[in-house]
Amino acid sequence: MIASSELILNLDGSVYHLNLKPENIAKDIIFVGDQNRVEKITKHFSSIEFSQQKREFKTQTGSYKGKRITVISTGIGPDNIDIVMNELDALVNIDLKTREIKEELTSLNIVRFGTSGSLQANVPCDSIVLSQYGLGLDNMLRSYCIDEISETEMEDAFIKQTDWDMRKGRPYVIKGSEILEKRMESDSIIKGFTGTAGGFYGPQGRILRLPIQDSDLNNKMDKFEFNGIRMTNLEMETGAIYGLGKLLGHQCLSLNAIIANRATGTFSDDPYKAVDALIIYALDKLVE
Repeated sequence: MIASSELILNLDGSVYHLNLKPENIAKDIIFVGDQNRVEKITKHFSSIEFSQQKREFKTQTGSYKGKRITVISTGIGPDNIDIVMNELDALVNIDLKTREIKEELTSLNIVRFGTSGSLQANVPCDSIVLSQYGLGLDNMLRSYCIDEISETEMEDAFIKQTDWDMRKGRPYVIKGSEILEKRMESDSIIKGFTGTAGGFYGPQGRILRLPIQDSDLNNKMDKFEFNGIRMTNLEMETGAIYGLGKLLGHQCLSLNAIIANRATGTFSDDPYKAVDALIIYALDKLVE
């Protein structure tokens, strides 16, 4: 039995942070970072059966073209992903009354709809990147046993080519769901290798008043190459989602609307339009 100090439940029996019960979520789940983006997706639903919000975690479950879908805002960063992924898994794979792991486990389909900055000039603003791999530059996932799921050769190449300072921890590379990739791909989508940073400013090479450990890191990441794979974009959630998803047995994929290009110094003329285009594209792919 899992102790109450480890699996914390609210008085109504819901999981602690998300404030959800098993019946509140669908098998197909969309992640967004911004809580205000939840309704930008669910406004396209024909019906909404459930709404809940606690802190930055807003959840709505409803129907889109006959398919039951849940949309959840995760907030920003790998630490929040740790909360959301573990509590969602608890909802489907742990009996919350007995606190025992279920004998028959459920695999969720989780697709992240995000925004991101491109690292390559040939990944333009307003394009959509499907992340085949997630590169974690944070240390959150290293709290778990990930040796059997990580792409160690790619990690070693990244460490060598960027002269990575190991005092920051070993980067990890996790492959996304091939099943969801086949569902979501098309000729208009760019397949990429997405970096996940543990912060927005220094960890992504932005300098305001504080000097950073490696001011040339972004240029090094721009030039990184492994068996023809180059880094396409940088954000704050994908690597953590892929890692925890693979460890827990869920299918996970990340799609990003590119609203900035760090290589060319440009920003989308209409980032809201780019996000809306991603939403409609991905919703329709989910129900095909």
